[in-house]
Order: sequence, then structure tokens, then C-alpha cells
Amino acid sequence: MFSKNKFISLALLLLLLINNLSVLSATKTDIQAVQTENCKYPDYATMYVGEDKYEKFNRKMFNLNTKLNKYFARPVHILWSSVMPKYGMERIKSAYNNIEYPKRLASCLLQRDGEALKKETVRFLTNTTIGLGGLFDPADKIFNIKPTNENMEQALCKCKMKSGHYMVVPILNACTPRSLCGRALEAALDPSVYLATPLTSIIKFGLMVNRTSYMQPLAKMIEATYADPYDIQKKLYGLENYIRNSNLDRQDLLETEAELVQEGQSALAEEMIAQIDDASETTDGVPTGMASNLDIIKKPKLEPDIVLNDYHPQTPVVDSMRTALFDDNSVNKSIWNELSIWNRSFAKRIKTAEISVDAGREPYKYRYILQKDKTAPLVIMYPSIGEGSNAHHSVIFAKMFYDAGYSVVIQGSHFHWEFVKSMPEGYCPGIPSQDADYIKLVTSKILESICSKYGCNFREKVVVGTSFGAMATLFVAEKESKNNTLGINKFIAISPPIELVYALEQLDKNSDEFDKNSPEVKHNTAITEAKILQLTQLKENSDFKIDTLPFTDEEGKLITTFILRQKLSDLIFTIENIAKNSKTDFYQTVNNMSYRDYVEKYLLKNGLLTLDDLRYETGLYSLADYLAHNDNYKIYHSLDDYFINKDQLARLKTLAGKHLVCLNCGAHLGFLYRKEFIDSLKHEIDLGG
Repeated sequence: MFSKNKFISLALLLLLLINNLSVLSATKTDIQAVQTENCKYPDYATMYVGEDKYEKFNRKMFNLNTKLNKYFARPVHILWSSVMPKYGMERIKSAYNNIEYPKRLASCLLQRDGEALKKETVRFLTNTTIGLGGLFDPADKIFNIKPTNENMEQALCKCKMKSGHYMVVPILNACTPRSLCGRALEAALDPSVYLATPLTSIIKFGLMVNRTSYMQPLAKMIEATYADPYDIQKKLYGLENYIRNSNLDRQDLLETEAELVQEGQSALAEEMIAQIDDASETTDGVPTGMASNLDIIKKPKLEPDIVLNDYHPQTPVVDSMRTALFDDNSVNKSIWNELSIWNRSFAKRIKTAEISVDAGREPYKYRYILQKDKTAPLVIMYPSIGEGSNAHHSVIFAKMFYDAGYSVVIQGSHFHWEFVKSMPEGYCPGIPSQDADYIKLVTSKILESICSKYGCNFREKVVVGTSFGAMATLFVAEKESKNNTLGINKFIAISPPIELVYALEQLDKNSDEFDKNSPEVKHNTAITEAKILQLTQLKENSDFKIDTLPFTDEEGKLITTFILRQKLSDLIFTIENIAKNSKTDFYQTVNNMSYRDYVEKYLLKNGLLTLDDLRYETGLYSLADYLAHNDNYKIYHSLDDYFINKDQLARLKTLAGKHLVCLNCGAHLGFLYRKEFIDSLKHEIDLGG
């Protein structure tokens, strides 16, 4: 089973989906045409766990463990969490951790780590006495002595024992021969092993159930978020092991590297913004081909409509990562554990339903929450690329809208694998005007289903989209202006790419900077992930505040590249219907493909469009007539979004006029959490803000 920290770390990685670019599709023949021996992008699975020598067997065991978890472990965990209050579960968890002191002691001794040995011993004595047998953790809360979380595999790694090949075994799940040896040694150091009485067995079973229950909510989320959960498990297992065995989890990276990050941040930010400004002076990103016929002569001077006070800009990439700060602690707040049937937090109250889009294909899942008043206005959400209907940001928006009296429908991104899985065979997202037809169809079926089931008669409907969901929003709006079938009153687009091809090129620039064989990439990725984990733990405090993120520009590029390449794999996996019993070779092929490759090989493969014409077809310039002559939309953009340049933004301003609201900074969606933006959004859709 995964540890809680691993799943917490993954959740933040989902919240850091800030590039929000389109993942384009391909045919199997075209994919195989790419030469894998020249793969230039990091293969994180191989990087951290080595060759998956037993992949076919491992996948079978993974599927077995998934079924055991679904049909046995999860029901037990739900029952346990429904009987035991959250506070009680936390106390039991703390006590269990205290009991495991012998394994941490042995690990520190074998590693000859005197400092860790001292900390663990002081923690054990303090928590055993003052903490009432470990039920509480005064060592951390009062004396600020953090746990080291040592285990025997770390000791074996320090003793130069090789890891061995990656394996998945029944019950235990992901492991290596070295980790199995470590677990065996830990079992020998467990005091309860030597107390074989019926009472101790019952107590130990209860402790195990309590401990493993914490992995269930996020484990379920991973199953629903990724097209191939096995692949992401392998990557995260390897990454977590590297962090732990390198003792990166012990280091206070947020504090030790904060000064280094801040020293170079201001100068780098100025440099990056200058590069964005320079781009507007070149032909890169300027409409050509069909787009060159646009009658746009005078470009207005861009002035910010919203000023973010005390924002402290870093770099456009790092500022975009501030989407992780767009949060609401009350979304999941409950006196009961997430699994409990008594949990009535907002997130648990959102219902899931499905509709049939195409006969013979899988049903499409969406989420919704309705007001008691069936005439209440409705907000329909189109999220960013790769985000499903359970995306955290969508839930945050949903609560904001619901609290203001709106019913809410959350759709998944049309670039998410679940959307493609529900569309007609052969559907490949990539051309916004074509995608909009399918999005309209889905939205129409959802509204029909809800209205039929609950008798709703929404007096107003608003669509809110972010990033590529924002681009879809505007293309749907244009189609609705010609044939109003959905009855939408207003369309809100937040940070839509202005020219798709240009945005993809910027993404490739981030990816192309890294040598997949460089040891620095492996270590730096782990450091970045360790920082994310520590930042996530800090966010659990109610008084958490932060002005800047402790990441360099390189770290920002590393993590966003990691995320979007995973989204790419998931999408193509679904399009190609790759057999789940073996995907290693397939992933090696995908790793060799850039987003520009997708444009050239799969969007231009029929020869009907040139690249210049594609820039027009996949950009907002093609909506010129709608943007110039309609008042039912609003576009939000920051002046330093690195997926656009100033020239593009000026052209959009010429078309949209007052309907384009510019922020002075915030990069790509990095302003979502700011009050200045939220107040403007509330005012725009009449939320009383």
C-alpha cells in the first residue's frame, strides 16, 4: 500500500496543473514511426526504479491488489471510519507510530546517524511519558522535534545493498527485494510479534486497519484520475524511495533553500518578463497564413485593469504554480474521516452521475450539486487540460458558487482520458472548433438529464472555464451565438491560450531544456518533490500564509513537465486502447514525442491545413466576429502569462475591447487565489462580491 505522504504529494501535483495545455492525439501507426532510441525526455519510471523486468506479472498482481482493496479492504476501512471518530483515529495512529520506535532506532544505528538517533530517542521518551504512551505528539507540537520516519530499507541502502528489480506482490503491493528484506527486519523488531495472544492479535489488526485506512480516499482518486494507475504507482514509488533513501525528507528544504531561491528570483523574473516582451517584437506567434488576413491595424496599449497588491512576482513559471494556493480548508472539513458514511463535508455532498454520449462507448461521468430552489441559477464548469470532474480546483470554485446560491455542474476536460473514452471511436481532441461540438453535446445531455430528474428550470446559466477549458468556453460561446441550444447567459474564460500552436511551443521549450540522462534531473526532481511534500504539510495548518513559493524557475519547469507528460501518456493510452498488460515499450515511444510533433504528425497529417492556417484554426483569432459583436462573455488574462505574448494579447484586446480584463501579474492562472480577482469574478457573474 502507498503511504499517506505519497498520496498527499500526488494530490498537490494535481493542484499544480498550471500549464494547462492541450495534449494532442495520434494514431498507432504514426506513434510507432517515432524513433525511441533518440528519446530526449525524462522517463521517470525507469529513472527511479530501473527496468520493469516483470511488468506483465506486476500488472496482474496490481490488478489483483486493486480488486482486493476495492472489495475487501475499502469496505472494512469505511466501516472502521464510520464507527471511529476522526480524533480517535488520529490518536491511534500516533500511538502506533510511537510503538514503531525500535525499527527507527535500528535504522539509525545501522546508518551511524547520531543526530537522527538522538531525535528519535528524545521523541520516543517524550511521547511515551508526556504524550501518554504516544497518543499525543508533544515532541513535535511543543518542542518542535520533527520525526525522521526512518525504516530498515534506508539502513540497507546505506549499507550499499542493491535495490533489485521493481515488483508488485499480493497485499504488500509495490516493492523491491531490498524493501522486502527491510520489511522482514521490521517485523522482527515489532514487539507485538512476540505477544501472540488473541487480545494482542485483535489490537494489532485494529492498528493495521486504522493505519491503512488513511490511504483510501486518495487511492480511489488515483484510480479515477489516471488512465493507467499502475504506471503512476511505479513512478511515485520510485520517487518516494529516492527521497527517503537520500534523506531528503529529513531536510528542511523550504527553509534551507528559501534564501537561495529568493536571491535569484527578482533578477530572473525581470529576465523572463523581458523575454516575453521581446517575443512581441518577433514574428513568432504573430498570425500568418489565413490569420494574416485579419484586419487588425492599430494595437492598443495594454494597461492592467486589476492590480494585485503585494503579489511579489517571481518567474512566470513559478507564479503559475501558485494555483496550489487556490484552496479552501472547509471543502473537506468534517469531524469524521473522509471515508465515513457520516461525513457531510462539501466535497462529499457533490454527487456523481453519468450520461450516454455514444452507443457502445463508456458512459460519461460528471458531478453536480443543486440548490433546493430548482430555479436557482446554474454554473457549468469547463476545467483545465487533463483535469477530470473530480479536479480540486473545480471543487473550490463549486463551493464558492454554491455558497452564493448557484447550482453547479462540473464537467471533465475534453483533453482528459475519460472524456475521450466516452466519445465516438476515433475522436481525437485538438481542433477547438470540432471539440466545441462534442462539448456542447455533452453539456446538453447533462442539462437534459438533470432537468428531467429533478424538475429544474434554471433561471440563468453561466459557463466558467480555465485555461484550455477557457478556450473551449469561447468556442462554445461562438457556436451558441449562431444556434442557441443550451440557453447560456454568460461565458467566463480565465487564461485561455490565444494561439494554441504558440502555447505548445512554449511548453516544448520547458521540456527541451532537460537531458533525460543527466543525474541532476533525477536529483533535482526529487528535491522539488520533497519541497512540495513539505509545503503540503505546512498547508495543513489553519494559519498557513506564504508570499512566495520556494522554487527556482528550473524546479517549476521540472514539475510542470512531469505533470503534462503524464497527461499526454494517459490521453494517448486511451485513444490507442493500449493493452494494459504491457506498456513499457509504448511509454518509451511517447517519451520521444514533443507537442510540436503532435501538431505536425497528427493535426496536419491529412494535408488539408498548413501550419500557418492551423495557427488560425486553433486560435482565438478565428472567433474575431463573435468577440467583436457580442457582450455575453468576459476574458481574464495576466500580462505575464508565458503561454502568450504581448503582441497576441494586444490583438485580442483589439477584438474583445472591454471584455478583456488584464491583471498586472499572476502568470498562467497564478492569480486564482487572490481576492482582487475573486471579487471581480463574483461581480461579473453577480455573486454579490
